[in-house]
Amino acid sequence: MKLILALILIFNSILLAGSISAKEKKSRVDKQIKKEMQKEKKYAKEQAFYQSDNYDFKGAEVNPKSVESVPDIPVDDFDMDSVYD
Repeated sequence: MKLILALILIFNSILLAGSISAKEKKSRVDKQIKKEMQKEKKYAKEQAFYQSDNYDFKGAEVNPKSVESVPDIPVDDFDMDSVYD
């Protein structure tokens, strides 16, 4: 009986931890979308093409926390021998 209760507690804690990280990911995505929408509004209003000295490269950097949530793309078996047939 104690084993069953322990397993239920562990399973529930795993589910709770998963739901918290999903909420965190959602909030991070929402913040980034709002930020990018404000940039687009600014660019639409100015209707200008920026040169390299005017461009904000710091704003185009990738958030390292968001990289962890990007799913891996499955790679098919790539065989170069079939290319030259």
